[in-house]
Amino acid sequence: MARPESPRGLRSRTLIAQAAARLIAEHGLSDWSAAKRKACRELGLSDSEPLPANDEVEQALRNYNSLFRPEAQAASLREQRRAALRWMDRLAEWDPVLTGGVAAGWATPHSEIRLELEAEDPKGVEMALINAGVDYAPSPGAMPSELIAGRGEAAVRLRVVTPQQRRNRQRRDEDARLSRDELRALLAAGEPSLS
Repeated sequence: MARPESPRGLRSRTLIAQAAARLIAEHGLSDWSAAKRKACRELGLSDSEPLPANDEVEQALRNYNSLFRPEAQAASLREQRRAALRWMDRLAEWDPVLTGGVAAGWATPHSEIRLELEAEDPKGVEMALINAGVDYAPSPGAMPSELIAGRGEAAVRLRVVTPQQRRNRQRRDEDARLSRDELRALLAAGEPSLS
């Protein structure tokens, strides 16, 4: 049986999550593990401190956004969601689903737009992008089924999954997912986030 965490340990994890959220929001750190370790160093805490889980950092990001930049974050999120919808309309053939921070509502201006596409073979998606004249590249350091399409602020990360992978998704992955219709309705209603 696991021992309950001490109040000091809980407090440290909360502080680390808050500092990591600030680093992610203000400096655009995308590697959350690195953000947690950097937060630990900034706080002068030991390397052996228990680090917060990603869901704790997500909650800290929500709190940070609502406290320090509510209007700016809402405007940024709305623009990211509009860009995501444009991409989803363009890639409708592959039943796109918006995932990640833009879907969940905690995205910062540095957050990337993430779309999941359903296809038996990622090469079919690549061929369609080539035929449509869309710049793309394999995502550095990622699985072969991940691509970065477009350039600049309009770039999007595409993850291609098979129909079986989509059906067999773990329940925890279902939290932040928006279909095109759900995203369109959310934008029409003027809702800034799902939280």
